[in-house]
Amino acid sequence: MDALKQKFYEKASAQAKEIKQINAEHGEKVIDDVKVNQIFGGMRDITSMLYETSLLDPIEGISFRGYSIPQLRELLPKGKGKEPLPEGIFWLMLVGDIPTEDEVLWLSNEWEKRAIIPQHVFDTLESLPKETHPMTQFSIGIMAMQTDSIFARRYDEGMPKNEYWEATYEDSMNLIARLPAIAAYIYRRTYHNGNHISANTNLDWGANFAHMLGYENADFQNLMRLYLTIHADHEGGNASAHTTHLIGSTLSDPYLSFAGAMNALAGPLHGLANQEVIKWIFNMCEELGTSKPSATQIEEYVKKTLSSGKVVPGYGHAVLRKPDPRFIAQMEFAKEYIKNDDTVETVWKIFEVVPPILNSLGKIKNPWPNVDAHSGALLVHYDMKEYSYYTVLFGVSRALGVLAAQCWSRALGLPLERPKSVTTEWIKEHLQKEALKLA
Repeated sequence: MDALKQKFYEKASAQAKEIKQINAEHGEKVIDDVKVNQIFGGMRDITSMLYETSLLDPIEGISFRGYSIPQLRELLPKGKGKEPLPEGIFWLMLVGDIPTEDEVLWLSNEWEKRAIIPQHVFDTLESLPKETHPMTQFSIGIMAMQTDSIFARRYDEGMPKNEYWEATYEDSMNLIARLPAIAAYIYRRTYHNGNHISANTNLDWGANFAHMLGYENADFQNLMRLYLTIHADHEGGNASAHTTHLIGSTLSDPYLSFAGAMNALAGPLHGLANQEVIKWIFNMCEELGTSKPSATQIEEYVKKTLSSGKVVPGYGHAVLRKPDPRFIAQMEFAKEYIKNDDTVETVWKIFEVVPPILNSLGKIKNPWPNVDAHSGALLVHYDMKEYSYYTVLFGVSRALGVLAAQCWSRALGLPLERPKSVTTEWIKEHLQKEALKLA
């Protein structure tokens, strides 16, 4: 058993015992009440899911095992660059410890050894029209790799429940190792005439991904490390994490679970939002006839967008009530690495203009930018202008969090997720009964 697997097993076993004791002693206690508007409103803010790898606070933002993004940028190993290695955030989410340089190097080398993709996966992708959306290709590529699922094979062989976590760990490690190559293959196939680039085994996971995409710029490699780190997880209630958890709770293997998550991420209310943001900015600049719109011009365009019944993409968040720390991290990156970029500076002007406008409407709880408001501008700066691909980058990163969480779900023996649904008639009858009690 490798060192990471052993450490995970020890921590998960101890926590499984603790959860069993808590549930036995306090299982009937009420922690949260459900409101009618939560039933009608997509189960918003209902506390009903255990998810160990990250936590989202409305004010403080995302924390990974208790560490904020600024802390992670300082504490996680950085390898040859200035930004944290995404291998480190996976180690942290899986076992709760900041890894050493040696531990991250081991993980990077381990993923390199596991990044072997069967030829039938590429054959499957090649059978699709090149104009197929990259996220569709990505999901299909993941599904095609499911033939290698260790969990599925061992379950068919009669694997005992106490070994579910181990097969999940092996599948997760293999899948994460392979994702950059699959994602890069889709990018080169779709936008660069199938001129593919072989892996560079001397590079870390994030830098090698940038290399296979066709970007050798050291600053872009740093951006990719940061991007893959800050997009890795966002608590369990977001659509892609929750989808992974839900599908996994049926004992579907990590390939099936993660493919489902990517179908959720592809929605414009979730991961596709980064594509929508940069489209909106490009359309605004084209309509205004300038790449350097003034604050006044942006304000007028924002109001026009809102008056047409549309939203300003990249603004608002289901939980956060302050600017997204991931947005701030990308802004800080841009201030250090990027000078005099029209699109980046437009993003900053939008940041100044939009929140006061949204606040004035009196209906919006969070007028602040989320992570998607900035990411596209950084990619455009480094000449990755194919914005229909951006969500694939998001997906590669999100694997780190949701698959670490799935390892925990299997180790803790979390059950099949089955929330209770009710009808509108049931709600009306319930409200009538409550009204009679008060009469």
